[in-house]
Amino acid sequence: MFRTALRNVLAHKARLLMTVLAVMLGVAFVSGTLIFSDTLHNAFRQQSSKGLDKVAVGVTDRGSNPDEGEKRPGLTQAQLEKIAAVPGADTTTGVVGGFAGAADRDGKLIAQGWSNNGGNFFPGKDGKDWRYRFTGGNGPAGPGEIALDRTTAEKGGYKVGDKVRIATNRPVKEYTLSGVFTSDQGSVQSGGSLVLFDTKTAQELFLKPGFYSSATVTARPGADQDALQKAIVPLVSKDAEVQTGTQLADEEARMVEQSTSALTQVLLGFAGIALFVGVFLISNTFTMLVAQRTKELALMRAVGASRKQITRSILAEAGVVGLIASVIGFAVGLGMAAGLNPLMDALGAQLPSGPLKVGATPVIASVAVGVLITMFAAWLPARRAAKIPPVAAMSSVHATPSVKSLVVRNVIGAIVTAIGAVVIVGGAAMGKDSGRMLIGGGAFLTLIGVIILIPLLSRPVIALVRPLLHRVFKVSGKLAGLNSVRNPRRTGATASALAIGLTLVTGLTVLGVTMGRAIDRQTTDVVKADYMVSMANKSSMDRSVIDQLAKAKGVAASSPQQYGSLKGPGDSYQNAVGVTPGDVEKLLNLSVVEGSMGGLARGGVVVDEKTAKEENYRVGQTLDMAYEDGTKAKLTVGGIYAANEFVSGILLDDKALAAHSPEPLIYSAYVAMDGGPNAANEQSLIDSLGKNPAIVVMDSEDIRNEFGGIVNQMLNIMYGLLAMALIIAVLGVVNTLAMSVFERQQEIGMLRAIGLARSKVKTMIRLEAVVISVFGAVVGVVLGTFLAWAIGQTVKDQVVGYALTIPWDRIGIFLVLAAVVGVLAAMWPARSAAKLNMLAAIKAE
Repeated sequence: MFRTALRNVLAHKARLLMTVLAVMLGVAFVSGTLIFSDTLHNAFRQQSSKGLDKVAVGVTDRGSNPDEGEKRPGLTQAQLEKIAAVPGADTTTGVVGGFAGAADRDGKLIAQGWSNNGGNFFPGKDGKDWRYRFTGGNGPAGPGEIALDRTTAEKGGYKVGDKVRIATNRPVKEYTLSGVFTSDQGSVQSGGSLVLFDTKTAQELFLKPGFYSSATVTARPGADQDALQKAIVPLVSKDAEVQTGTQLADEEARMVEQSTSALTQVLLGFAGIALFVGVFLISNTFTMLVAQRTKELALMRAVGASRKQITRSILAEAGVVGLIASVIGFAVGLGMAAGLNPLMDALGAQLPSGPLKVGATPVIASVAVGVLITMFAAWLPARRAAKIPPVAAMSSVHATPSVKSLVVRNVIGAIVTAIGAVVIVGGAAMGKDSGRMLIGGGAFLTLIGVIILIPLLSRPVIALVRPLLHRVFKVSGKLAGLNSVRNPRRTGATASALAIGLTLVTGLTVLGVTMGRAIDRQTTDVVKADYMVSMANKSSMDRSVIDQLAKAKGVAASSPQQYGSLKGPGDSYQNAVGVTPGDVEKLLNLSVVEGSMGGLARGGVVVDEKTAKEENYRVGQTLDMAYEDGTKAKLTVGGIYAANEFVSGILLDDKALAAHSPEPLIYSAYVAMDGGPNAANEQSLIDSLGKNPAIVVMDSEDIRNEFGGIVNQMLNIMYGLLAMALIIAVLGVVNTLAMSVFERQQEIGMLRAIGLARSKVKTMIRLEAVVISVFGAVVGVVLGTFLAWAIGQTVKDQVVGYALTIPWDRIGIFLVLAAVVGVLAAMWPARSAAKLNMLAAIKAE
């Protein structure tokens, strides 16, 4: 029977081509993801171990990050000297870091905003810092000098001695380039930019004079890491973390594992979707092959083959096809993995490079997935073939499904769909994370139920368009309509693949557009300012930036959006937002539901509605609060406003908040200009900031793009990942039509013999493809919209201004694209049908 299976694979290789392609694409996705993940993980591990290979002990003071609002800025110089004096310690290096970006000759940042880093040059007794290898010049020796990593210097066209504009969260400043270096640090190895200052300057820019955020210790020959660690622990504060070099490397490895595993799971999820769609193509292929070979199978039964042998023979065919597709898919996946790193770099991901790592897992997974998926998809056709009695099979080319089997299928499908729909509605009513989990389970059940029911749905849905087909395309249209519902199972299986893809695409689109519109409404309704100013890397701005903006020519009103916290009774902390009284009303449209904003100028506060309800605050109430530095204050509630996506929390005078904050956190500022937004006013703001390339000035359109662009970017990524599933669905349409043409050779020959022109035959096949494709798309659009509504119900309370928006224009595009896909998919089958020799076709069995 195995030899028979091999012979059948060779005999039907053309008809099995689409199955091979479908499995190959799914396996390529799986193997490519696993290889890329292993390669990336290995590159990160090598990078981190290389950067830490000389470190015996690392000391990190968790209170050193000013963003956390800690009073203590970090390790002191005295602590660093004590650490350096520990027996066995060789070199002790104080570390300071923050945001710093070098501008090119045109005044733009050389690296992307988030990948710009600043650090300190900490020379030892020999005048060298072991972390950096200088290829030209030396480390910075004073406040007017900096050093650049080699890649940044080359991109900017800078040489030692050149003047370089350096942007930090303070006003931009020009420095002399003292040296160019290379480093094993991860930020540099992955393509980021690193600017080195002398230690004193770095402390002034990123921390406070005399303090370090962390320290690294190298050991003398023979010194023990654990002993060094124990000796250093008593020398630092209780909040500081002291780790050996091995512990640091292990921690980085765990972090790498977590970051890469999340990406791997997402990619494997989409690979699973592609393979799930491929199941329908494979099942359809083997169903049609079995139907076309019923006489052959019957003869095998008649000469003594058992039902189990027939089933095993067909499963063996599927196994061989799956193995061939897996091998090809693995090779394609290898190429995909090799191309993903350059692609990610081109998109600005800045990932470390390294040789491809091909382990046993991707190989085993590829073969197992390809073979098992193919055999699973072929199991039902094989089982159905084995059940056909030999006599009935030899007397009929096509075995018609029994009425009983169709009734049972429809009842099961209706029950599963109903259960899934009830679960989805229940999840929507429940809301939050638990509700979304229910919706996920209900969506799976509903999808399975609809797939079971789709043959039943095909008849009434396609019947609606049959009159239109007949009226417009005459005989070809009538025949196409009849052929589309001739075999509902086949039509349903083909349409199911498209329905799954369009369900996901439509659901994501409806949710994305709805979220985008909500954000857009917030931007339009809340922000009255002409411009919003922020850092390119989204970090906090220095207070001096706010002062410079207020003094710029043409500024009518300006206000920072400063973040902090207030401590209330019972150690409860509330978010505080510092704004400029009198100006904030001109910049932000805050809907006051009670009281007024006037109390801000008198030292009072305005509370958002949600906080007021939770804490039972009332207008006129005096709150006993404490600032971050512990200073107590009595603050009177002057008003209550409706929270929005831009502002929420307790509003108060920014000067009062800044006076009690160790390091004010200002992530954005709003500005209104005399004469409104125009080129001259925008340039005035840019000039007032010293043409700092790290500071971004955005008008209202830019603000909408800033917030709504994230949604559109995510949608585009999802569309790209779902493209594989849609490609497999299209292959399914091609496969079904091609095999249908082969199956109907005699019929097509008769139609040609009685006068149906070649062009009419082509039109008939194309219309069949369009009908099936659009039918699948309609089912997918309806399901996707329903799921988007349900998920939206769980997030509407968390998104201000949420209102379900159905993008009819995009849905129309999806349906038109489905029709176009049908036409393209039918090109080869239609051409084959039109070229059939009518006499040979009539004689064919």
